[in-house]
Amino acid sequence: MSRSTRLAAVGVLASTALLVTGCSLMGGVEPERDEETGEITEAVEADAFAIRVGDCLDYSDEAPAEEGADELEEVSSVPTVPCGEAHDSEVYASHQLDGDEYPGDDAIVASADDMCFADFQPFVGTAYEESTLDFTYLAPTSQSWELGDDREVLCIVTDPQGGVTGTLEGVQH
Repeated sequence: MSRSTRLAAVGVLASTALLVTGCSLMGGVEPERDEETGEITEAVEADAFAIRVGDCLDYSDEAPAEEGADELEEVSSVPTVPCGEAHDSEVYASHQLDGDEYPGDDAIVASADDMCFADFQPFVGTAYEESTLDFTYLAPTSQSWELGDDREVLCIVTDPQGGVTGTLEGVQH
C-alpha cells in the first residue's frame, strides 16, 4: 500500500493534512500540564497552537472522514488526553518552515509529508511501509502564516486501532 493510500485510510485523519487555522479563529483551551514533566494531565479540547511533541490525542469520538478525502481540513482545536489514557495519536516531531511568503498549500503538504515520513521510523522503530501505524500532521495555513507568523509542522503518529496507552515511541509496529 502506498504512503498516500495509507494516509487516506486513517479515518478522521484522512485528509492529506490537517492545517491549523489562524490565531483569530482559535478554538479550545490551553491544556493543563504537569509542572515537572509538561505532560497533559486531563482530557480537553485544546487549542491547536498549544500542542507539543509528546502530547497524546484521541480522535475516537470523532466522525470518520470519507476514505480517499483529499481536501485540506482546517482545525483550531484537537482532542488531547493524558498519554496514560486510551488514545489513538501522538505528536512525535516538530519542524519549522522557512520563508517570509506563504509557499502555497501544495508546497506545505509536500514539505510536511517529507519531514514526517523521515521522522517516522526513528520514532516508531519500524519503517513506515512495514508499520501498522500511520501519520498525519498539523501545518500552517496561509492565514496562520501571515497573521500569526506560524511556521510549525507537527508530525502525529496514529494507530488506526486506537486504545493506545503510553507512548508510541519505539513500539516497532
